[in-house]
Amino acid sequence: MTVSCVETVIEQFEEMTKDCKRVQRESLRKILEENADAEYLRNFGLEGRTDEESFKKCVPLCTHQDVEPYIQRITDGDGSAILTGEPITSLSLSSGTTQGKPKFIPFNDELLESTIQIYRTSYAFRSREYPISNGKALQFLYGSKQTLTKGGIIATTATTNLFRNSRFKSAMKDIQAQSCSPDAVIFGSDFNQSLYCHLLCGLIYSNEVQFVFSTFAHSIVHAFRTLEQIWEDLCTDIRDGVLSERITDPSIRQAVSKVLYPNPELADRIYNTCVGSSNWYGIIPQLWPNAKYVSGIMTGSMEPYLKKLRHYAGHLPLMSADYGSSEGWIGANVNPSLPPEEATFAVLPNIGYFEFIPLERPIGQELENSASVHYIESEPVGMTEVEVGKIYEPVLTNGAGLYRYRLGDVVQIAGFHNSTPELKFICRRSLLLTINIDKNTEKDLQLSVEEASKLLAEEKVEIVDFTSLVERSTDPGHYVIFWELSSDTTDEVLGNCANCLDLAFKDAGYMGSRKVNAIGPLELRVLRKGTFHKILDHFLGMGAAVSQFKTPRFVGPSNHKVLQILNRNVVGSYYSTAYGN
Repeated sequence: MTVSCVETVIEQFEEMTKDCKRVQRESLRKILEENADAEYLRNFGLEGRTDEESFKKCVPLCTHQDVEPYIQRITDGDGSAILTGEPITSLSLSSGTTQGKPKFIPFNDELLESTIQIYRTSYAFRSREYPISNGKALQFLYGSKQTLTKGGIIATTATTNLFRNSRFKSAMKDIQAQSCSPDAVIFGSDFNQSLYCHLLCGLIYSNEVQFVFSTFAHSIVHAFRTLEQIWEDLCTDIRDGVLSERITDPSIRQAVSKVLYPNPELADRIYNTCVGSSNWYGIIPQLWPNAKYVSGIMTGSMEPYLKKLRHYAGHLPLMSADYGSSEGWIGANVNPSLPPEEATFAVLPNIGYFEFIPLERPIGQELENSASVHYIESEPVGMTEVEVGKIYEPVLTNGAGLYRYRLGDVVQIAGFHNSTPELKFICRRSLLLTINIDKNTEKDLQLSVEEASKLLAEEKVEIVDFTSLVERSTDPGHYVIFWELSSDTTDEVLGNCANCLDLAFKDAGYMGSRKVNAIGPLELRVLRKGTFHKILDHFLGMGAAVSQFKTPRFVGPSNHKVLQILNRNVVGSYYSTAYGN
């Protein structure tokens, strides 16, 4: 994107956000006009009206559970106007890693165009802050298999729906450096082969790489953990100009062999850099000297990976990508210089119609972690009526057949950019760990693990990844936390970690229940190295895409296969004695 294009995109954003109230009215009118024949809207008696008042009066707030029967009919091949005026011909699969069951989400051209606009906007603001010259991007992107539903509808991940779309690919050429890897690597049949070749192609073009990107921070950390293991093989390939025999996918071999040629000088530079790196700190700028930043989704469930990502990135800034979900986009990161923990997202008023449910903390819970609270909800307000500092749950209406759809997130209003709110992601609302009156969420689990990890840091040990479950086969039930560690440590340290984890859950219901033994001692189970890679392989085998994969922070009882993998790989178990029971 040229300097003039960057400024044009920014000017358009500035103009559009000056009068969000008007733009929101127009966005809703357009969505309702185009989908007036949709059965879903007709069922609620909207009768073609397009004003905000009628829409809110007729159409109720909904969750995925409410629209699932309509989506099921689409997957079964019903081509009538069910959720949208024009039939839905593609579906996206959400990551669905909590209970092992993915959700189907409608995908159409409207969603495609809003994605392009979000990407263009955030890219323009990034480019103004960190200008990049013509070059390439080291992108850890992975497509997934496209499947046909019973009714002949294409179903795949949102990422794959985008990257297989020619309109999206041509738009991306304008707004980001070309990927180092050929398409055959992105859409390869084997994740490990694709990752190897992403790293190889990135090294081949090491002087041209302008930035490093993946959809989620997790994928970037995983890639560089892998680099630590395979760098010598990559050097051999570059030195000899011959692709490793581990690459057996014919399309990947053919595509990568076209860009691989003997380069002993480059191989020596990589070899000397890696040999000289005692702990891999700053390896990204060392191997890719012209990289300006590292980008990907870094909020929410990705925050636990930031410490390791900063280690690899060294002095390079980390930039959190935009705010949205498989259901649709909401906001762009227009303040790229903020660290990921403080990232805010400006709502784009023309890509959907947005409402916000005010969430109030009950009296007595004002100081509790945002994730633990059972909020008091008020009537939804429009995006221009939100108040700075207050917290809300976003509600989305878009052109892909979702109307007043609750996203299940908690966001805080950090401020306004002109008249559009800037959102700070706080957490998901859904409870993970609960046995009786206790209420703990992903954020509470994350904070507990962060606290206990400080004891490991003193021993120079890192948590590679973690998850949890509620063990109900014992009486009373208790929390189980699974850790995979970078190296071994003593039983004494791990026993102390179990105590620390137990005490770090500050929910009043949990603490009270632990004191009277209504909840049993927390159990820390330590896993073999590579266990979370086995879980990743399991999800890939189910057709998930690595670019969309999130480690499940909670494993429910229906997720039999993941439970099996975890339980088979436990090498040690440590119970808390923190409450003396």
